[in-house]
Amino acid sequence: LHIYYNDRICPLQTLARDFTAKLYGKTSYEGLTAEQVLTGWFFFYDDWKHEPMIKIKGSAVQELLQIEGQYAALTDFTDKNGYRIDEALQSGNDALRRNAESANEKFNLVSMLCTGSLLKIYPYNESDSEQTVWYSLADQLPRTMPYEQWLFIGNSLNLVAEQVARRDYTQVTTLVDKIRQYQLREAPTAVPEPWLFSAEQLYNESNYNRPIAMACLTLGIICFMLFIMCDGAKRQMRWLRHALLAIVGCIAAYLTFHIALRWMVSGHVPLSNGFETMQFMAWCSVVLTLLFAGRFHLALPFGLLLCGFTMLVAMMGEATPQITQLMPVLQSPLLSIHVVVIMISYTLLAFTMLNGLTALIIRHIRSNAEQEIESLYILSRLMLYPAVFLLATGIFIGAVWANVSWGRYWGWDPKEVWALITMMVYASALHSQSLGWFRRPIFFHTFCIVAFLTVIVTYFGVNFLLGGMHSYA
Repeated sequence: LHIYYNDRICPLQTLARDFTAKLYGKTSYEGLTAEQVLTGWFFFYDDWKHEPMIKIKGSAVQELLQIEGQYAALTDFTDKNGYRIDEALQSGNDALRRNAESANEKFNLVSMLCTGSLLKIYPYNESDSEQTVWYSLADQLPRTMPYEQWLFIGNSLNLVAEQVARRDYTQVTTLVDKIRQYQLREAPTAVPEPWLFSAEQLYNESNYNRPIAMACLTLGIICFMLFIMCDGAKRQMRWLRHALLAIVGCIAAYLTFHIALRWMVSGHVPLSNGFETMQFMAWCSVVLTLLFAGRFHLALPFGLLLCGFTMLVAMMGEATPQITQLMPVLQSPLLSIHVVVIMISYTLLAFTMLNGLTALIIRHIRSNAEQEIESLYILSRLMLYPAVFLLATGIFIGAVWANVSWGRYWGWDPKEVWALITMMVYASALHSQSLGWFRRPIFFHTFCIVAFLTVIVTYFGVNFLLGGMHSYA
């Protein structure tokens, strides 16, 4: 079935995955798929309300619900005295209130599903309006709606529930198919094309970001240690480089496929939030690894480490954030160009940071490593030129976009200021003729490590501590 969700029409499967992830923290539960969880709550509420699958943050809220561990059942939220977290929702303790609000949101989400108000699966197009409105069985239907249609919306899901209770799944399939036919008849232009519907289902089912991220980090750490400790055996390690190249190529193909699917499903370039930009940076890291690997043997462990780290950071909030419509200001193609250029720059700067870290480690574990440290110094300088150029270009494009969107090129927003600071800090390293310290390899490598803190502050610190107009990213 199609459903109106997050201001767009998508497969009901998408709601099921988001519902399960919101409640439980994962997209499956005890071997059951997200669709089974959603339909279980809807059709077998009396059984599921005792199931401890609602993840509760904060020990104080867990104590209020009188549960052991992180997971609560729906029945834990109430007792003879009423709603157990009522007082916590009004608490002056910010942490307690936030955790209570999170638990309350999950309770309300279950309530919305079980009453049917979450399932907006019935489109209706009034004769005097070109806009299709989607209703749930719990909504107040317009008086102008034909009686037969009103009757269908009010009773079709109840009929499905009745056949589910009887375990007559042939009849269930017939009834669900009638609801789908109703959707296609009432909203033929609003529902996605069949291939797009299938693409979103494929996207939902092909989310392997977490295992790939963990594999990249593990391989990256192991290979980094091997490449440093066994540097004298480069020829013997040729087979390992070929194997790693094949792995990186597969990861690049997966990320390309996954980003392309999200692009098709969302209808816009997936570069509008933290998850999407971090996933794009992971893609940049593996693509640059494939480009550099021929002449720079440490590019392989660097690329794997950076890819794994950025994919894990992308999933800090949610495993896969919901696909939503973009606000008008984010629909400019300048945004996509701005983010692409900045992310490539950040990837190159991350490579210089890892290069610097490697040089300092080699210096401490080997006595005669001056030549290799010098080589790493030259590589870092070579990467720094395009990185600073791209960073400056990204800031310029961002200023043009700001003028188009808000009528001014520069507003001293925290993100803008820190992007400028980052550019100026790294640009200083290019003036080695004036600043002699940057001609010393060890100083340069140390600088690249410390300077990367400005990138971290620009991307993460501003969002979490300072806010501003760029907080969505």
